[in-house]
Amino acid sequence: MNHSAAELHVVTGAFGYSGKYIARRLLEQGKRVRTLTSSTQRRNPFGSLVEAHPYHFDQPDELARSLEGAEVLYNTYWVRFDHRDFTHSQAVQNTLTLFGAARRAGVRRIVHISITNPSLDSPLPYFRGKAQLEKALQETGLSYAILRPTVLFGKEDILINNIAWMLRKFPVFVVFGEGGYQLQPIYVDDLAELAVQYGQSDEDVVVDAIGPETFTYRELVQTIADAIGVKRPIISVPPSVGLVVAKGLGYLLKDVVVTREEVEGLMANLLVTSSPPAGATRFSEWVRENASILGRRYHNELARRRDRERSYEEL
Repeated sequence: MNHSAAELHVVTGAFGYSGKYIARRLLEQGKRVRTLTSSTQRRNPFGSLVEAHPYHFDQPDELARSLEGAEVLYNTYWVRFDHRDFTHSQAVQNTLTLFGAARRAGVRRIVHISITNPSLDSPLPYFRGKAQLEKALQETGLSYAILRPTVLFGKEDILINNIAWMLRKFPVFVVFGEGGYQLQPIYVDDLAELAVQYGQSDEDVVVDAIGPETFTYRELVQTIADAIGVKRPIISVPPSVGLVVAKGLGYLLKDVVVTREEVEGLMANLLVTSSPPAGATRFSEWVRENASILGRRYHNELARRRDRERSYEEL
């Protein structure tokens, strides 16, 4: 369909990771872009082209006003793990508030970033929470596209960068169990391209947003090691031992390196599907092209959450 070039699109977290790529693609199409963010003081990479509004989850009427006039809402808002400063249950409730505000504001369509293999019966809060939100979105009556990525990769990424950092820093690399569980990483800008593409549609869809390559976790680590030119033994350890190591490293780094729930989801093969690829960028090629910058410094999740002024590239 043919939409006006001046129509307003709202992106959550446009000063962060995936939201920044979505906002950039919308601007390239001549759209007006507004972001909802917890980081209104963070450096705006788009200058005056993107206006920033706080989330106002505690003021639903104010949140709805910040969405008035928007054609599409692209929702990337979520938290990676439960923490004393933020929880999955809070993220679910906040997103439900956001969906309600979008409906009251007359937003035409929501493009929502979920996760592969969500389940209302999952014992894992991440996958269960994502399933709850998918169901709630489908019940709003709004037009929707639900995109289900696995692992994202890109220059601002945490997981892939920090694997490279550990490979550079330590004499061995530890994997949980045998490392045979699989992942299908997708490039963050491929996800953004999908989001903008589905924002222009009216069809209600659920899409597995996976990349063109499938790796075991051990293969993924080896691919990164080969690209950055380091040789490290990849050692299998029981998950309980690996988590103790990760917790100790997290204490030193003042971060959460990985959680038990993330390991359980990975080992349960929840980050792989039988769907056809939705992204075109090959991880193996991207990691070689970006080897010189990968893992040069540690990317700290908690620092990004707590420092609301510096850009992700500075943290």
